[in-house]
Amino acid sequence: MNLCTDQIALMLAAPGQLISVSRLAVDPLSSSMAAEAAAYPPNRGQAEQIFLMKPDLVLASTYSSISSVALLRDLGVTVVQVEPVNALSQVEAQILTIGQALGRETQAEALAAEFREGLKGLTWQGELATAAMYYPNGYTSGAGSLADDVLRTAGFHNIGAELGLTGGGTLPLERLVMAQPDVIVTSTPYPGGSRSEELLNHPALAELRQEAGLATTTDADWVCGTPHILRALRSMRDAREALE
Repeated sequence: MNLCTDQIALMLAAPGQLISVSRLAVDPLSSSMAAEAAAYPPNRGQAEQIFLMKPDLVLASTYSSISSVALLRDLGVTVVQVEPVNALSQVEAQILTIGQALGRETQAEALAAEFREGLKGLTWQGELATAAMYYPNGYTSGAGSLADDVLRTAGFHNIGAELGLTGGGTLPLERLVMAQPDVIVTSTPYPGGSRSEELLNHPALAELRQEAGLATTTDADWVCGTPHILRALRSMRDAREALE
């Protein structure tokens, strides 16, 4: 019932073991495995809906609906809650935790080793440039977030963290312009229109993008602490090399 645990379960589960994924798992803007997830019935994280599927195990996040988790447990369903990943160093532990819950320890150890091997050589060794993550409503990721760790590993100071933000928060456009980042990282717009996204079309931001060495976009690979985060790290490492 959680996007991030869903994707690791999709990588580890035996044939027939997985019976449902969260509705976000089939959204290509949120999920790196939307095509694979489309083979399973989606759920909305509601206890009644999930209970009627008669699962032996429910994978959830510690941020999943408290009432749904409590009701499922009261009904005798085993629920394993997994902490969100806030650093690249935590990805392996999450893979192993979910593998143990599924009884797929051998497959989990192999996937963790594959991730560990993929991480080698992606850490930037030289001087750090500056990057700013900027999303609808001026939202950004600060210190202690997975995105911040990706930026630092790839060779960037995170403007959000440099300005004192922890986790996530709002970065005023004026402060972003004054920071003059080398790279601006933003998101792919959702279909339709939204007032929260109007800020991304501001003339000051457009001019800042032209002055920056590079502008790039995040995608579903950035959302969760799965092996797919390596693709996000690689794209930012490529952006850092491009500045040279």
